[in-house]
Amino acid sequence: MNKKIRVGVIGCGNCFSGLFQGIELYRTKLEGEKPVGIMHETLGGYSIFDIDFVAIWDVGENKIGKPLTEAIYEEPNMVEWVERGNRDKSNWWHFHRQVVVQEGPALDGIGIYVQNKIRPIVSGKSPSDLMNEIGKTIREQRVDVLVNYLPVGSQKATEWWGNVALGWGCAFVNCMPVFIASNEEWGKRFEGAKLPIIGDDVKGQVGATIVHRVLAKLVNDRGIKLENTYQLNVGGNTDFLNMKEQERLESKRISKTDAVQSQLEKELNADHIHIGPSDYLPQLGNTKVAYIRLEGKSFAGQAFSVETRLQVDDKSQSAGVVIDALRLAKIALDRKECGAIPQASAFLFKHPPIQYSDSDAKKLLEDYVKND
Repeated sequence: MNKKIRVGVIGCGNCFSGLFQGIELYRTKLEGEKPVGIMHETLGGYSIFDIDFVAIWDVGENKIGKPLTEAIYEEPNMVEWVERGNRDKSNWWHFHRQVVVQEGPALDGIGIYVQNKIRPIVSGKSPSDLMNEIGKTIREQRVDVLVNYLPVGSQKATEWWGNVALGWGCAFVNCMPVFIASNEEWGKRFEGAKLPIIGDDVKGQVGATIVHRVLAKLVNDRGIKLENTYQLNVGGNTDFLNMKEQERLESKRISKTDAVQSQLEKELNADHIHIGPSDYLPQLGNTKVAYIRLEGKSFAGQAFSVETRLQVDDKSQSAGVVIDALRLAKIALDRKECGAIPQASAFLFKHPPIQYSDSDAKKLLEDYVKND
């Protein structure tokens, strides 16, 4: 068993920047201490320090051709948990200075609102040319796992990268709300290729969806008749700017809504549930604010309501989950398991192949890691 997890990254954006800088923080400032804020210190014998990012692809002209350790700071990225100019960094960080951001295909990955922010490279390469180049890199770097960080609405691009994983023998972690792991046809294709896939649409560590799910299940289990509920999310990074384009939001809304509906004994009519990104407020930066409300009837038909306001750093919420997903994908590879991995997907993602309550999903995941 290879004790290193060799990861290829699709998208050098805020999410990945937070994951990468977060690992560096644990290596330096928190060295020797029990890691705080991590769900699982080890999984299947793998710690967070066993992850290496050996290849990365993007479409931004200001990132392609630069070392990974420089590109993570380029606009429109906002994360700077590790000071950019500080040279007092770990050997792991300096190892990644050798990893250069390569060109990937844009396809439908760039929405109309973020074109000026991302400035996609003007490429003379066809998707087939790029696939050959990418396949060569995957083979040379012995990539174990591809992790998909494309923007919401990147249906064609995510499917294109899913085919790359199938064609070049990589596990696939799909962080985006394009239904691959939860799609039966795609699941069968990964089974046929003897490769694992985990997804779809990553949950926050304690984000709006999981808080809403827990509240909905609590209300349901305690006999309240839930009549209306909504979740409104606002944020200030390019993720929220991209989601101003309503046409890119269909699968995102389905993913978030299904995640909550799955916790109810009887699903609400579409007119009585609204869940989804609501607006872009640039002054919030990487901060995400969610407003959640549930309304219903309690004993003797008396009115009941609960409201909560959640404020989180959006990218740390993603990184705190993906750091587990990468290790679980490698465990599946080691065990030669293939197709969708429902235990990992149900605990870590909003739209898994099978929905469970979060407490049941946690138990299933831990039993899976123990191989029980």
